[in-house]
Amino acid sequence: MTDDRTVTLAVIIGAHGVTGEVRLKLLSEDLKAYPSLSGGGRTFTLKSVRPAQAGAVARFAEITDRNAAEALRGTELGVPRSALPPLAEGEYYHIDLIGLPCLADGKPIGTAVMIDEFGAGDVLEIEKPDGKRFMVPVAKAVTIEPDRLLIDPEFVE
Repeated sequence: MTDDRTVTLAVIIGAHGVTGEVRLKLLSEDLKAYPSLSGGGRTFTLKSVRPAQAGAVARFAEITDRNAAEALRGTELGVPRSALPPLAEGEYYHIDLIGLPCLADGKPIGTAVMIDEFGAGDVLEIEKPDGKRFMVPVAKAVTIEPDRLLIDPEFVE
């Protein structure tokens, strides 16, 4: 079965120059590995990408002037999950954890809804059945299984 959930790799944050280049906030180390990205209901063909201050500057075949580039500000660019490279043992993609049930001491406590990276490591946000949320450090408090996340009870609020 193919996993076609979209994984966001970059966000267009503005135009660069007058020829249609865009400034990107990168969420991936290697955008060049993905020659075709989708976003905003469109497909974009990557012609070039280079490092820039606080991100990158890219040229897409479909964006030919500054007005078109500015109109795409805020567009998330991604690929299907199935397009990502396979992972080594112990590695995970954030999207693979979102939506998984979370248990502590064998009892359901909520669902994984978001993962943030604040510099010291990934932090998992869990939504309880009552809608309240809390966060736990992945490295210290989470055991990742294929179909669920086991949370150290010491970190459960």
